[in-house]
Amino acid sequence: MPIFEYKCEKCGKFEFLHGPREAALTTCLTCGSPVQKLISSRMGIVFHGSGFYVTDNRPASYKSDAKADSASA
Repeated sequence: MPIFEYKCEKCGKFEFLHGPREAALTTCLTCGSPVQKLISSRMGIVFHGSGFYVTDNRPASYKSDAKADSASA
């Protein structure tokens, strides 16, 4: 189950664990004041496959060119 962030007008921010299909909270569990559901920025992203790293997009000759540049310097 995901953790949702809410902001209470009196208490401040708090987190609440409930299912994504359950209704969002409308009142604070502590003081009963109205709350707003916040958009959470804690999303884990996992990249699968190739093409996501700098080395995946470089041509095969890149290493030999880099060695030649470092040798001439």
